[in-house]
Amino acid sequence: MNDVQKIRNVAIIAHVDHGKTTLVDGLLKQSNTFRDNQAEMNQELIMDSGDQEKERGITITAKITAVDWQGYRINIIDTPGHADFSGEVERTLRMADGVILVVDAQEGPMPQTKFVLSKALQLELKPIVVINKIDKPASRISEVENELADLFLELAVHEDQLHYPVYYAIGREAKSWKIVPANTADDADLTPIFEAITQDVQAPNVDQNGSLQLLVSALRYDSFQGKYSVGRVERGKLQRGDQVILCGEEKQTKSKIDRIYRTIGTNFFEIDSAIAGDIVSVTGVSDTQIGDTIASIDNPEALPRIEVEAPTLKIYLGPNTSPLKGKEGEFTTSRQIGDRLKQELETNVGLKVEEEGIGFLVSGRGELHLSVLIETMRREGFEFEVGRPQVVTHIEDGKVMEPVEEVIVEVPAEHVGAVQMEFGRRKATMVDQFNSNKGVTKLVYKMATRTLLGARNILLTATKGTIIMNTLLDSYQPLGAALEQIRNGVLIAWEAGTSTPYALQNAEERGQLFVGPTEPIYAGQIVGLNSRGDDLEVNVCKEKHLTNMRSKASDGTVQLTPPVIFSLEQCLDFIENDELLEVTPKSLRLRKKELDHNKRKRSSK
Repeated sequence: MNDVQKIRNVAIIAHVDHGKTTLVDGLLKQSNTFRDNQAEMNQELIMDSGDQEKERGITITAKITAVDWQGYRINIIDTPGHADFSGEVERTLRMADGVILVVDAQEGPMPQTKFVLSKALQLELKPIVVINKIDKPASRISEVENELADLFLELAVHEDQLHYPVYYAIGREAKSWKIVPANTADDADLTPIFEAITQDVQAPNVDQNGSLQLLVSALRYDSFQGKYSVGRVERGKLQRGDQVILCGEEKQTKSKIDRIYRTIGTNFFEIDSAIAGDIVSVTGVSDTQIGDTIASIDNPEALPRIEVEAPTLKIYLGPNTSPLKGKEGEFTTSRQIGDRLKQELETNVGLKVEEEGIGFLVSGRGELHLSVLIETMRREGFEFEVGRPQVVTHIEDGKVMEPVEEVIVEVPAEHVGAVQMEFGRRKATMVDQFNSNKGVTKLVYKMATRTLLGARNILLTATKGTIIMNTLLDSYQPLGAALEQIRNGVLIAWEAGTSTPYALQNAEERGQLFVGPTEPIYAGQIVGLNSRGDDLEVNVCKEKHLTNMRSKASDGTVQLTPPVIFSLEQCLDFIENDELLEVTPKSLRLRKKELDHNKRKRSSK
């Protein structure tokens, strides 16, 4: 396409689970991007291609696709909805000229809605509001419209942004309307949203005749072409075979454009050239980093680099030092872990890595951001250990400042007391409380990120799994007093061996177990949660001594309560400062940092 007036670059933004990716599915299918017999026509969440994205049901990395509709090329950027991946949102919004803000008709604007909308309005992107899931029995469309109006009033950079079109949709049925429909069962489709994109979003404001500039906003790899640099041509024209200058953060290097690709649906098509305003992937420039500029060799001007907000959490990640090291993982050395983290830094802009002894300090935007990296490495065959997440502080006017979160909790009315008690223990400040429909209470708190760690696990148990909790970085405040340990003590294995039903039955009387029978155990491993506040050492490998005496009671089989199995996030929430989590492709084991009983006893005095 050689007419920039027929190009539209639009990002789809929303809070997690408000229906962005489902809406993109409908846009892809209704634009005839796929043939009727293609497998994608029967798929859901087409753009969520990663294993963890499919399992968790969330978008983790921003995806770029394109559709052709009535002579227009619409480049669509599907962004993550979770605050931990806001680095992905910040860098990809730079490629867009407008945004579709998707809001759930029942939940209304949520913390991440506020974050992504503020970023879009700061970049002066044209917003189109889509109130989705209007067929929900508890939908409250008029209230959500009022809440959105208040949000725009709070965030708007200038008055023009207070005037925005609103559309109504049922994303999973690929239906949309300009006004609230009297009957959602009619033969509607997504034509109103296609028309909104082509009419309300401006064509890219770019210089067609200047010298080449392409800002690299994303990277991807494959074994065929190596590294692909993905970005929008901001100025001039890009042609295959062009000699270019890569303007990096510290130096400029000569390179050559090998191939240019355009995305249509989920496929890549090679093209000879691209004009300013289009989003493409190029190969041949192997040293690119996110934020670099690919520029004309005659006029190598760099564009402003992408600025991403600082990390809020850090975690120690190093080689496994347990007695079971090397038995379950393929990559176990500090060098292998370091090389993998360097590779991650190229594409994960919200991450920072620094050396810490034999391991590394990895800083990210939240527990989910870090746990996705840990789970990815684990699935790739890495074996390592991680410490408790710690907040990232900074010095401001001589004071140590720590991050503060806005926490929004939705919980059934009968569990409000449990939530208030837990947040009270964590020195949280309640900002608001109101009852929404269907007996659900919404609570809004401000609290330090440090005091929030571990709360999700406890609250899930206290509310019988009914709590919905969302957080958003609010501000920084002077570092507060340390919290006392809220969790009970742990049951620690006294000796190494294999766990036995007989020993586990005795240990069960002391608390809740995390291990079952016939598991390999080492001294210093955490095998359960004590029913009291202090740590307790137990022997879970003890065999029952055989005697020639028989009794009626001893003939019965051992009845054990099934052990509690934690997920990765629950393990990270659980551990304290003197504990570690051993991560292998097959196992997650909790342990004390100091495995030796005598040394541990001396250090606690």
